[in-house]
Amino acid sequence: MAAWWSSEVGMYVGAIGGSAVGLLGGVLGTMMGVLAPRGKAKGLVLGLHTGLVVLGVCTSITGIVALSIGQPYHVYYPLLLGGGILAIVLGSLLPVVRMRYRQAEQRKLDAGLFKQG
Repeated sequence: MAAWWSSEVGMYVGAIGGSAVGLLGGVLGTMMGVLAPRGKAKGLVLGLHTGLVVLGVCTSITGIVALSIGQPYHVYYPLLLGGGILAIVLGSLLPVVRMRYRQAEQRKLDAGLFKQG
């Protein structure tokens, strides 16, 4: 079976994909840290977060398929690494982000009750 791409392309897939994962993680982390405690942009943050987790799972599955059918290292490794990082790191942070939004909603409810009584 022929490789899906050459080792030179694999280098670019790893470099560009790794940079993109890092940048998206940084932007998403900033958004979570600033917006979630305030209860703002819940749909955007959780949607982007969930979408990146799904992307990571799909990329990991593609890497596993590439490994199982005998693709070379420069094909399966960037897929497994980038997909694994997205799926594991962001997947484990998803409950934390949801909890922060629930806490923000509870604070708003408590503030409303405090104003009333």
